[in-house]
Amino acid sequence: MTVSSSRMRDAVARFSESAADQGLADVTYTTMDSPIGPLLLAATDRGVVRIHFEEEEWVLDELARRVSPRVLRSPRRLDPARRQLDEYFAGRRRSFSIPLDRRLIGQFGERVLARTERIPFGSVAAYNDVAWDIGAPRAARAVGNALGANPIPVVIPCHRVLRTGGSLGGYGGGLDRKRYLLQLEGALPTAG
Repeated sequence: MTVSSSRMRDAVARFSESAADQGLADVTYTTMDSPIGPLLLAATDRGVVRIHFEEEEWVLDELARRVSPRVLRSPRRLDPARRQLDEYFAGRRRSFSIPLDRRLIGQFGERVLARTERIPFGSVAAYNDVAWDIGAPRAARAVGNALGANPIPVVIPCHRVLRTGGSLGGYGGGLDRKRYLLQLEGALPTAG
C-alpha cells in the first residue's frame, strides 16, 4: 500500500504544527509568495528572527548553527508576520507591529538598524547621514555593510538608505527588489 504524496505532506504538516505547539522547536519557519519573489520567514519565541529572499537551504543551516538546531516548518506560527507583509505589499500597511528577535544582529548593526527603523515610510536617508546620526561619521561603508547583513529586511527597512546624491547603492536582495520597495512606498517614481 502506498501513501499519496498529498496525504504524506498533510501528515508531515500536522506533525510539524503539533511539535511546534508542544515547544519542541526553537525556530519555526515558512515561505510565502510576494511581489518581490518568494520569502523565507523564521521566528523564535521572541519574534521574527530572519526574512530571506527565496527559500535557500543554507539559511536554515545558518539558523540551526546560530540559534538552535531545533528548526521546524510551522506556517501557522508565522501567520501574523505573513499577514502584515501581505498588507504592506498590498499598500495597506506603512509599518510593522510584529515582535522581532534581534539576536542575529551585531552591536554596530543594531545601532545602524535602529536608526534605519526611524526612517519614515516613503522617505529615504543617505548612508553617510545614518553614519553621522549614530555617532560614526566616517563609517558610511560600514553602515552599508551592516545594512547588507540585515537579517530582517523589509520589516527593518534597510531599503530606505541610498547613496549620497540619490542613487540606489546596494541591497542584499538585489537592486530590483530595492527599487520595487521604494516605488511601493512612493520614495521613487514608478517607471513610465
